Amino acid sequence: MSQNPPVFEVLPRDLSAYRQGNVGIDYVHRFESGKPGPHVLINALTHGNEICGMVAATHLLDTGVRPLIGTLTISFANVAAYESFDPSRPFESRQLVHNLNRVWSAAELDGTTDSPELQRARALRPVVAAADHILDIHSTSQDVQPFWVYPAYPRNAEAALALGRPPVHLVMPSGLGSGTPLIQHGRHGQADGTGVALVVECGQHFLQSAADVATAVAQDFLAHFGLIAPLADRPAPEAQRRYELLETCMVRTADFRFARPVQGFEVFANGELIATDGPHEIRALCDDCTVMMPTREPIVGREAVYLTRPI
Repeated sequence: MSQNPPVFEVLPRDLSAYRQGNVGIDYVHRFESGKPGPHVLINALTHGNEICGMVAATHLLDTGVRPLIGTLTISFANVAAYESFDPSRPFESRQLVHNLNRVWSAAELDGTTDSPELQRARALRPVVAAADHILDIHSTSQDVQPFWVYPAYPRNAEAALALGRPPVHLVMPSGLGSGTPLIQHGRHGQADGTGVALVVECGQHFLQSAADVATAVAQDFLAHFGLIAPLADRPAPEAQRRYELLETCMVRTADFRFARPVQGFEVFANGELIATDGPHEIRALCDDCTVMMPTREPIVGREAVYLTRPI
C-alpha cells in the first residue's frame, strides 16, 4: 500500500537554540504575566514529523509573544524523534519507539517500561499537569481538511465551537481506544475535571498551509483565554461539522488493505466493506459512516482508521 512521497513545502529546522528553557526541562519555555489568569500550554511535536507545531511554537517564541494575563508555556515534546527526520522516509520520524500521544495514563507513566518517548513524557508530566488549558498541535499524513479532536466534555466543545476554526470536530465520547493521549492526562481526562484540552489536526505534515493553520489556531487559542489580543484578520466563521468517534480500528496483520482508496472523510453505507485485515473485515457501523485518519502505511499494532458518524 506504499504511496508516492509527499511534497515538502516545510521541512525541519535546527531547534538547538530553543533547548535551554527556563523551567529546568529541555525545550520548555514559560512566561508569567504577573497578573491573574489561566495557565495555557501550547505543545508542539508530540509526533516528530508533525512540523506545523514547530512552526507555530517557534513563531510565538521568535516574535516575543508574552501573556497579558496568566501564564504561557510553550513546549516542544518529541524533539528526539523530530531530529531523526529523513526526507527519504519522512513518516518514520513520527516516533522512535512508543507513540508519545498514547502513554499519558498513570499506568504507563508510573510503569517500568522504558523508551525515549516514555522518558520524555515523564519529564513533561509536571508541565502538562500544571496547565489549565492545553492546545496540542498535530498534523495528518493525508492532505485533508483540518479538524479538532477532543473528549466529549462540554468544556472542550464550547471552546472549540467558540474558536470556530477549523470548523470540523472529531468528538471522542469514550476516549481514543488505543491509549491515553496527552489531552486526557490527569484532570483533563475526567468528565468532572476542569480546563480545556484540544488537539488540532492542521492538515498534511509538510504543507505550508498546515503550518499557517497551526500558527493561526495557536494565536486564536491564546486570545480565547485572554493571553493575547485577538487577531485582527480572522476569517468569517464557517458552518461547523461534528463527528462522533465510534471505533478506533487497529492494524492486526501485515495483509491490511482498504477496500478502496481513502484519504479521510469518505462515507460508507451501513455494513459496507471498508477494509480487510487478513481474515478480518472492517465494515461500516452505520449509514453515513465516515472514515478519518486512515493509515498511509499500515503497521501492525498501530491505528488503521477511525470510524465515525456525523453528529
